[in-house]
Amino acid sequence: MKKKAKGLVILAMVALLSLAGCSIKTQERDEKLKDMEFTVLGEGDIPQELRELVEERKEEEFKLTYQDGDFLYICIGYGRQETGGYSITVSGMYLTANAIYVDTNLIGPEPGEKKLYGVREEGASYPYVVLRTEYLEKPVVFD
Repeated sequence: MKKKAKGLVILAMVALLSLAGCSIKTQERDEKLKDMEFTVLGEGDIPQELRELVEERKEEEFKLTYQDGDFLYICIGYGRQETGGYSITVSGMYLTANAIYVDTNLIGPEPGEKKLYGVREEGASYPYVVLRTEYLEKPVVFD
């Protein structure tokens, strides 16, 4: 009987010691290492295959990445808008130890304004932005 009790005590101690190393860690945003350089591309500068992917997805909001050679293309689309006059700002793009973070914002037209660069002035528009940067093997996090 004493051997059985001793074995249970040892088993309980091993279980407690293994649990002592466990902890719950909340996921926090990585620390920014540096701002990344990027270029906002015009429609004519977008690789053909990527242009086709954007065209397929433009009706709905989308976020996608595309790699071509030494470049990473980051695309953010805001879906169908009833009028033109929208613009997109890039609030930031930076590198952390684990990812590339991108933050963009859609800005609506001023009251009465219906212009959007590169899109018909009247009718629906499909605002999107394509950013080109150096290719890094890291996931992209869209804010």
